[in-house]
Amino acid sequence: MSEQASEVTSAGIARLAGVGRAAVSNWRRRHVDFPKPVGGTETSPTFELTAVESWLRDQGKLAVVPPHERVWQQADSHPAGTPAALRLAGSLLLLVRDRPGVSAGYVGASDSEFAARLPADLASVLTARFGAQHPVRLPADLEDAVPLLRGTAKLALETGPGQAYEFLLGRYLDANPRQFTLTPAALADLMAALLGGPPGSVLDPACGAGSLLRAVSATEAVNAQEAEPELAALTALRLALATDAAVRIRVRAGDSLRADAFAGLTADAVLCHPPFNDRNWGHEELGYDARWEYGFPARTESELAWLQHALARVREGGTVVMLMPPATASRRSGRRIRADLLRRGALKAVIALPAGAAPPYGIPLHLWVLRSPGAEQRPAADLLLVDTAAIPNPGAEKAPWHAVRAAVLDAWQSFDRHGTTEARPGVSRAVPVIELLDDDVDLSPARHLPPPTAEGGAAALDAIRDRLAASLRHTAELAPAPAAPGDPAHWPTTTIGELARAGALLMRAGGVGTAPADAGTPVVAVLTEHDVIGGGGPTGLLPAAQPDTSTEEPVLTEPGDVVVPVLGGGAVARVVDESTAGAALGRNVYLLRPDPAAIDPWFLAGFLRGTANNRQASSYASTSTRLDVRRLQVPRMPAADQRRYGERFRTLAGFEDALRQASQLGEQLVQGLHDGLTDGTVRPE
Repeated sequence: MSEQASEVTSAGIARLAGVGRAAVSNWRRRHVDFPKPVGGTETSPTFELTAVESWLRDQGKLAVVPPHERVWQQADSHPAGTPAALRLAGSLLLLVRDRPGVSAGYVGASDSEFAARLPADLASVLTARFGAQHPVRLPADLEDAVPLLRGTAKLALETGPGQAYEFLLGRYLDANPRQFTLTPAALADLMAALLGGPPGSVLDPACGAGSLLRAVSATEAVNAQEAEPELAALTALRLALATDAAVRIRVRAGDSLRADAFAGLTADAVLCHPPFNDRNWGHEELGYDARWEYGFPARTESELAWLQHALARVREGGTVVMLMPPATASRRSGRRIRADLLRRGALKAVIALPAGAAPPYGIPLHLWVLRSPGAEQRPAADLLLVDTAAIPNPGAEKAPWHAVRAAVLDAWQSFDRHGTTEARPGVSRAVPVIELLDDDVDLSPARHLPPPTAEGGAAALDAIRDRLAASLRHTAELAPAPAAPGDPAHWPTTTIGELARAGALLMRAGGVGTAPADAGTPVVAVLTEHDVIGGGGPTGLLPAAQPDTSTEEPVLTEPGDVVVPVLGGGAVARVVDESTAGAALGRNVYLLRPDPAAIDPWFLAGFLRGTANNRQASSYASTSTRLDVRRLQVPRMPAADQRRYGERFRTLAGFEDALRQASQLGEQLVQGLHDGLTDGTVRPE
């Protein structure tokens, strides 16, 4: 193997061929001509990429390696590690975008000339974009990186520099989920919208991968600090490629609390998703720090330390939006700081998000909106409290994200403009500060927004009861006929992968796509994996593209498509109807679009739900199960038999929907009666 040859793991081979890792293990055992390992370990060997590609082509398992996959494999197998490769790739992409004339001069250069000239050009563009103290460190010798850099340049021609880097960085972040805590794009967009407009300068003192700052259209300067140097470098390149060249970018590595790189900054706005529950935040050495204007945080109140740091770095009247764990609103150790924030008018709103908005996904996190008070400013009389978990959404477990976003922004914009807002029972209310200044200073929205009584009281509950009775009757009508006994079937079968290769169906993975940045463009809903599993409508929202990047086309559903979630281990497949058509496909969901002349969609969805079928197509990790859609099996049947089975599966789906609706109405009635009996609107007769 040549010294510059790229290596690939078994997981990378599986991705190239579109199969599961178990299939790669089988190939290694069954085929004596399968390429031998050239590196790695016994449990995780690596193989020469070119040899693997050649073998896959000879076996008919690979037609063409997409350019983005080739570049990723080169980056992932770089001798200095993937982060070093991404620093090189991102720096080259920045050169391509900011200095196209310089980058064009490398088109006909030899490898040696390429490696000799490039370091100086990269150093120049990095210094011009980030200043002399930037965190992007590159090697002086680029001989080993020439294939990676040439591939990156070709990828930039196809997708644009910004999208090329987003793909590479996104693949790296996805491959290391336990190493990074990411802020989802939809939540980052909401936090940016709470600022009220594009700020001149913005700071994120715990920027991570830069998701919050990418969502803000700052007009003058973007400032960021990240404790991990490698991530700081990658984030700097990401922000530079996603931001107008006229906007100054400053990214520094280091702990913002212990080693603040922006001590003299007074930004127009601060966005922050700080580390949660960090007892090693610097409590011992920072006891006399001037930033603790509202009180010295306890060791257990690291989030309040980050909050005060943010307030210290924003100008008077500037806005701070913090993502906080819910315990920060109620822990007794933080009540004095919370009280001072209220008394001085710094805290403006506490917003409870639905569980699943951001990691840790099982906890309903809070957004705190603050504004640095001026010396002559009179403290506000009210605090805005919003509980998005109480937003009504008949027929689903939780409200779709666009409804959550609309409720939050409507309440905040009205409160910010007028100092108060019309109360929305159970959802939002402007609470007098004097009511909150008790012994606990508990700012949890749910404590001060009791659930609303059912409109109409007992009469409304009677209406729900009537709907439940009708739903139960309808469910009984749809109950399947007695099962006809039969012998175990031994049909000839094919796989989804084989059907896709034969052109009998189209297979697409979800999770890609952006909406146009134009504010007037209609909102595109996203069908998430939870929507598919729960049988509800689309609840997600397609993130907006950055102003200087092109829109990435999402995978849109059509009537008759079959959607399959790949995580969780359940046997789920759903046929898209008219009400769901047009939604974008979310992450961890696959779309199968069968040719109607060859495959009945209900027949396909029904057989994909078989328990044995799902077991043989699933792979198991220590904490999760993942379905390999390509390995799912479908019987070979004539069209008439497909329609016969498909009709039975369709009636089963209707029965399942009716059961789900009856269950939801029953839960609504039971909870409504409990609430009515306890608040006095229903008598115990």
